[in-house]
Amino acid sequence: MNKTELVSAMAEKADVTKKDAEKVLGAFIDVVGDALKKGDKIQLVGFGTFETRERAAREGKNPQTGEKIKIAACTVPAFKAGKALKDLIAK
Repeated sequence: MNKTELVSAMAEKADVTKKDAEKVLGAFIDVVGDALKKGDKIQLVGFGTFETRERAAREGKNPQTGEKIKIAACTVPAFKAGKALKDLIAK
């Protein structure tokens, strides 16, 4: 599902216009991004948790040349699914 399909599904489910659904989705993405940028964690009970994790510096390999390169430490976004979401998709 891409963004356009998600907006359409949200609009239909919430009985709002696609324009309003797109605004809400955009606001959600902005708020999550801003919170993660500040180092905050967002917990949506039953759905999951958006957070940041520290990735340590490591050594990698250039796939074209095989040369070893150093990869700097960085902060990456992460999502951990909640129990209700896991149970929903479990078979």
